[in-house]
Amino acid sequence: MAKSITILGIETSCDETAASIVRNGNEVLSSVVASQIEIHRPFGGVVPEIASRAHMEKIYPVVDKAIKDAQIDIEDIDAVAIANQPGLVISLIVGVTAAKTLSLMWNKPLIAINHVHAHLQSAMIEAKELQLPAVALIVSGGHTNLYDCETALNLKLLGTTIDDAAGEAFDKVAKILDLPYPGGPSIQKMAEKGNPKAIRFPRSMLDKDSLDFSFSGIKTAVLYHCLGQDMKGENQVGNMSEQEIADIAASFQAAVVEVLTKKTALAAEKVGAKSVLLGGGVAANSVLRGSLEGMCRSKGLKLLVAPLKYFTDNAVMVASLAYHKYEAGIFADLSLEALSRS
Repeated sequence: MAKSITILGIETSCDETAASIVRNGNEVLSSVVASQIEIHRPFGGVVPEIASRAHMEKIYPVVDKAIKDAQIDIEDIDAVAIANQPGLVISLIVGVTAAKTLSLMWNKPLIAINHVHAHLQSAMIEAKELQLPAVALIVSGGHTNLYDCETALNLKLLGTTIDDAAGEAFDKVAKILDLPYPGGPSIQKMAEKGNPKAIRFPRSMLDKDSLDFSFSGIKTAVLYHCLGQDMKGENQVGNMSEQEIADIAASFQAAVVEVLTKKTALAAEKVGAKSVLLGGGVAANSVLRGSLEGMCRSKGLKLLVAPLKYFTDNAVMVASLAYHKYEAGIFADLSLEALSRS
């Protein structure tokens, strides 16, 4: 009988301090996430210095709780995995330093994980019928990426954002509309009351066959709509009715979802995909999921979506992907650094 592999995963790429124990890539023994939403809410976005300090306060208590919740001993852990890229360097450094320290103290192998690739893995953790090749769409606050996925470790980047990521655009538009942070849930909630066809915001598809994304134009279009074309007026949102704000939110959301769906369909056609994987915080948007479900149904593709509990940043996805690296013998050493980009 093959030996089971138990991995401690750690995630601090942005504003969640997370640790998890996962066995054999899909048996989740524990998952602990310390969210920072409330401390960043007054600023309307993540403040890197505040995030870093919060990580330093929470990292070891979170790791300790993950181990206790899993009801295992340190001796049972086979490796320590850490998301070391991409993300806020000042946040990543906290996790990388902790992971290297634990790896050295416990004499356990260290595994480096790409945070965005881990989001892709979150869509495969509970997959029963994974048909490859697949196209993976990762949509979060900092990333909007399309991948050709042949295996968990064999990924080819097909397209990425050239400016604002989709989640970032949601946050910025929410701020324009005076809606609470984080922007994604606020926009979706307000959009439920609105007409998605009320305003025809631009859909930036870039070049005909491009799989890259650009959402700065639609964000600016919303700003123009609220401030006037000369940008000299005051934001009129305070004078708008709830219905007018809802129409803007719904129209903005519809434009973003249309671009994401069309690009994913184009990518699937290009690589001959059998499945579409969806992960990242923006995957929580029900309109996006519904649009992708309809597209996949019409094209005979299977859609695999990360479980709701793994949409936002977590360490389960880190430990799960690390299992595949462990099996392949891909380890890091203590010179591992935090990197802002992949």
